[in-house]
Amino acid sequence: MALTYNSQQNETIAAIATGISESGIGIIRISGPEAIEVGERIYRNRKGRSGVRSWKANTIHFGYIVDPRLLPEGEAEEDHDNFTSEYASAIVDEVMISIMRSPHSYTTEDTIEINCHGGVYLMNRVLQLVLDNGCRMAEPGEFTKRAFLGGRIDLSRAEAVMDLIRSQNEFSRRTSLAQLSGSVSGKVRELREKILYEIAFIESALDDPENYSLDGYPEQLRVKCDVLVRELNHILDYSKSGRVLKEGIRTVIVGKPNAGKSSLLNYLSGQERAIVTDVAGTTRDTLEESVKLGDVVLNLTDTAGIHETQDKVEKIGVERAKEALDRADLILFLLDTSAGIDAEDREIAELIQRKTAGGTHCLCLLNKSDLSPKMTIADAKALFTSNDQILTGGTPIKFLMISITSGEGLEQFRHQIQEMFHTGEIAAKNEIFLSSLREMREAESARDSLELVISSIDQGLSEDFFSIDLMNAYTSLGRILGEAVEDDLVEEIFTKFCLGK
Repeated sequence: MALTYNSQQNETIAAIATGISESGIGIIRISGPEAIEVGERIYRNRKGRSGVRSWKANTIHFGYIVDPRLLPEGEAEEDHDNFTSEYASAIVDEVMISIMRSPHSYTTEDTIEINCHGGVYLMNRVLQLVLDNGCRMAEPGEFTKRAFLGGRIDLSRAEAVMDLIRSQNEFSRRTSLAQLSGSVSGKVRELREKILYEIAFIESALDDPENYSLDGYPEQLRVKCDVLVRELNHILDYSKSGRVLKEGIRTVIVGKPNAGKSSLLNYLSGQERAIVTDVAGTTRDTLEESVKLGDVVLNLTDTAGIHETQDKVEKIGVERAKEALDRADLILFLLDTSAGIDAEDREIAELIQRKTAGGTHCLCLLNKSDLSPKMTIADAKALFTSNDQILTGGTPIKFLMISITSGEGLEQFRHQIQEMFHTGEIAAKNEIFLSSLREMREAESARDSLELVISSIDQGLSEDFFSIDLMNAYTSLGRILGEAVEDDLVEEIFTKFCLGK
């Protein structure tokens, strides 16, 4: 289903493009066919003239935003030596206005940007004046959506805009900027061109067998498809690994009651985020917090102590703790060394073993090492030795003695997390990074289609089958760029943007 312009795309839109707060400057963006006319109505220079229609593109002008309802008709055609005093009641703010003409603007449309003084009331007052003079309020992401629909950027680069705004670390900033600059788009187009060449050759050979021979071609195509599959797998592997740096590591703190889970959350967050007492079971629900360790973001979830309980509320907390465990990239398993290992620790260890078997990382922290420990790292490792399959097939569990109270082992704990996720190695690379699950699904679909081509060749099927799957791969890659995507998908993507972008 092709993308279509609706009546809204012919309307002129406006929104505050900067944060709304007390600040030196705030920007209001206007875009659309009537943007320049709106500027003409509400702008006056020192002499009281407008003249926005005659401005050259990519220029900026000092003047005033005025309420035209408070000015006499025809005043804009005359010079006023004392305009600011003569019409003081009509002046709303002293501003700088820039103009960009179609198609050389962010949206590809005529665009006016008003640089006014920041402040909640003032910016909303100027915005309301803009809306009253021929604009409607822009929807979230509508400016970038118009840039996409106008052909200035593809869908991959449009998504990179929001990723750049939301970036939390250097890796996220760098990969988002690279994608915005066209790194992903360029690679995807390169892959599509290779696939399209093969489609065209097969179709030509089937239509004109006298001039195009398919003798030995399946073997050549198989080699080419194998290379393409390896390229896509490499991109997907790097993108999956880089996700933890871009979005943060989903980290769950688990352990029996009073093992020190809330103390660890408070230490990492640098504030008393959770209540800490000597009473077991203080935390009855999950608590969430995002913290930075160097260039790594941990999306932390502190859970209720996993144990058998008859308390109805506490039971719900325990179930939520187990659900959080299922979603985790990293499990921080706290053991209370002052109490020794018991049945509750063994139950939690069994749950963790099932997760590490599927690739989840686990760091087992032996806490309270400053209180005459009743267990060693060897004792903790023994918790996980009952299942040989886990030990040989799963992600290795790391062990560390710490004391949240005294600070012992906490610096090593920080380094351990970065080593577990190879964050330094990932961040150092400059490779193609697919930033969204949508892009990754399309890349996986293209790879799967190419693998079907290889399978068809191995089975000795006719070239017609090759063309079908090659075209599917070509289409899937095109959807990364926004080609042949449905209107409702585009709407869903751009509604995630902030207002004014």
